[in-house]
Amino acid sequence: MISCHKGILNRALLLGASAFALTAAPAFAQDAGQSSSTSTAQPDDGAYRPGEIVVTAQFREQKLQDTPIAITAVDSALLEARSQDDIQAVAQQAPSVTLREQGGAYGASMGASIRGIGQFDFNPAYEPGVGMYIDDVYYPTLTGANFDLLDLERVEILRGPQGTLTGRNSIGGAIKLFSKKPDAENSAFAEASYGTRDRLELRAGLNFAITSNLYARISGVHKEQDGYVDQVDYGCANPNNPEGIAPTIGSDGTGSTCVKDKLGGQNYSGLRGAVRWEPTADIDLMVIADYQNSDRTSAGEVQLLGPANFDCGRYCTYASWFLPAGGESGAYYTSNRNKFSGWGVSGHADIRLNDSLQLTSITAYREYNNKWGTDDDFTPDPAIAAGGINDLDFWFFSQELRLNASLTDWADLTVGGFYSDQRSTYFTQQDIRYIIPGVPVQFIGNDPINADSKAAFGTLILRPTDALTLTGGLRYTKEHKDYTFVRRNFAYGKDLGVGATILGLDKLDGLQSVYNGDRVDWRISADYRFSPAVLAYVTVSTGFKGGGVTARPFLPEHATKGDFGPETVTSYEAGLKTNFLDRRFQVNLAGFYNKYKDIQLPLSDCSAYGGNPCAVVANAGDGEIWGFEGELTAEPIDGWMIDGSVSLLGSKYTSISPAVGNSVQFGDPIASPEVQFSAGMQYKIDLGSSGSITPRLDIAHRGREFQGHALDVVSDAYQYIKAYTLANARLTYRNEDEDLSFALEVTNMFDKYYNPSRFDALYGFTSTAYTMVGRPREWRVSIRKDF
Repeated sequence: MISCHKGILNRALLLGASAFALTAAPAFAQDAGQSSSTSTAQPDDGAYRPGEIVVTAQFREQKLQDTPIAITAVDSALLEARSQDDIQAVAQQAPSVTLREQGGAYGASMGASIRGIGQFDFNPAYEPGVGMYIDDVYYPTLTGANFDLLDLERVEILRGPQGTLTGRNSIGGAIKLFSKKPDAENSAFAEASYGTRDRLELRAGLNFAITSNLYARISGVHKEQDGYVDQVDYGCANPNNPEGIAPTIGSDGTGSTCVKDKLGGQNYSGLRGAVRWEPTADIDLMVIADYQNSDRTSAGEVQLLGPANFDCGRYCTYASWFLPAGGESGAYYTSNRNKFSGWGVSGHADIRLNDSLQLTSITAYREYNNKWGTDDDFTPDPAIAAGGINDLDFWFFSQELRLNASLTDWADLTVGGFYSDQRSTYFTQQDIRYIIPGVPVQFIGNDPINADSKAAFGTLILRPTDALTLTGGLRYTKEHKDYTFVRRNFAYGKDLGVGATILGLDKLDGLQSVYNGDRVDWRISADYRFSPAVLAYVTVSTGFKGGGVTARPFLPEHATKGDFGPETVTSYEAGLKTNFLDRRFQVNLAGFYNKYKDIQLPLSDCSAYGGNPCAVVANAGDGEIWGFEGELTAEPIDGWMIDGSVSLLGSKYTSISPAVGNSVQFGDPIASPEVQFSAGMQYKIDLGSSGSITPRLDIAHRGREFQGHALDVVSDAYQYIKAYTLANARLTYRNEDEDLSFALEVTNMFDKYYNPSRFDALYGFTSTAYTMVGRPREWRVSIRKDF
């Protein structure tokens, strides 16, 4: 297995080298209102500078090329050029990053991993593996995390553990979104788009001064689009079918009237407002509020495995979201809708106490509700029935304090503290009659989950010489979770019926599972500037993903014994940041090796927890992950910008508990995909007084992704999700003043059919599995006016 991985990496290295011989990444325009800390090693001589974006990854403003961290930074101009308007799209160009909308079983959630470490289960009992931040406010769950990039200044993606550098521990890395701040300049923008399947998008924003030192900014977005997967009524499309399933709509065979709905649609609205007050040059106070609402059909998914009669086609499904009468319930629909609404408010204070001390306070509150139904067997067959109704309520409060101090000309210190408190109530109506054939197992859960985290942290930066910088960081975290299990029948009584009694679900009602833990993380880094064009760094750091409790027990012992500790990583990294040819070419490289321990994995054998069926999560494995990443930026001549990135990952489980079963085995890869690369190019054609035209082309490749051995009984081919490459194109016209633009874009230009993820958790019971389908080729035209 190891030699196989080395062979893959050797071929990928050759591929990556060939790609980089032809590609490099685009220049980033710094916002005119953004202050910049000038590096003493890179004098500001007025020459052309690509990549001058300023980042705050180390709690202070630094140029991207002066920051000794593997970090991808993208500004608003590049996001627009790439036709990217949500956070998922950004990951296509960031090395070693996976961000993807989860399937219908997981509600409105976003799975995330960096360098193979992350989390894809939405349940609030489990911690995200990648920290998500909006304006430095930690977003604590996967649910609702597919943020629209509304009125954004920049995105920072920090790769590797960020245990000492962010508000909350982030084992895989951190993704930070920074919105444009209100300022004294009166300005506005409006944008309208129309495209494939009646795609309609409206965006607008306004910045204005209320007084000489009080400013406001407000922006909004609405987008809607029909889905791309037909949900077809099986009885209508297949009259006289062998299963005897009657139609619920239409009666004319396979006509269009048999299409009940379109899955994978969009219907989203968002609003953001900020007020900023600068009473003196030393005080900057800001309040930010946002609201978002989405009411759309479930994710675009189709049958992967199951009865041949129920294979509807590449963009078609017979899934019905219907559960026939059984047990205590009559027949009912679980709903193919996914509804999310949420809002948040945060207060930000930056106060310069004196020339050496800067105090930062961030106070935030957020709440949301997500309702969705699931058809877990994804067929219309009442004999296989599996599904449920879900309703997740959530609120979160956090407070962070940081003190930045310049101790001397050669020493800087940051110390701080973080506190968060979150509450969830997860209501679910589950029909799992597939577990015991002929016995309808049904229950209602209405589980409160409480979690809080406290941390103290510090980072010391020393510059013993002009070229050498030493950084040390330390963080102590203490965390608590408790999960109370509510198990009732559909009438909300305590008698769960014979099926639940056989499994032991009736004994779960009222039980509480508790986890308490603490952890110390650290970081040591050294960087050396060999010249104004070359910065090298080495880092050793640790991180962890918090422990928790088993959220889906079948037996009381699963709950009382099913708490688990944190998973941890020790990361060794070396990197190089360079600029060449008067800094028109920028090359950033990083190599890393991770010792990954106590990995949180689902078990298939619960003998040690009282018996099966089993959904216990435990610290059940150790592993290693290693890799190489590269990013380039170039503007060989004025107006011609090229971008490229590559990541090559190798990994293996070095130990695995037998209780995990066959889904993951010793030597299996942990991190996927092993090969990932992107490239983009644009050229601004100057038309003089008539304006300019800018064509752009982007490609992004994701190698095959390991999914485990759950479907080996069918074929070894199902161990992996197949690799795919996508191409996008955009043509933009701007007038001479560059305040009016028209754009035509095409995404998935070659209409590639691909499957980004799948759901096969019930295959052992139902012999069915289903998969998400990527969006087919789409076009959009848009007009934007800046005022």
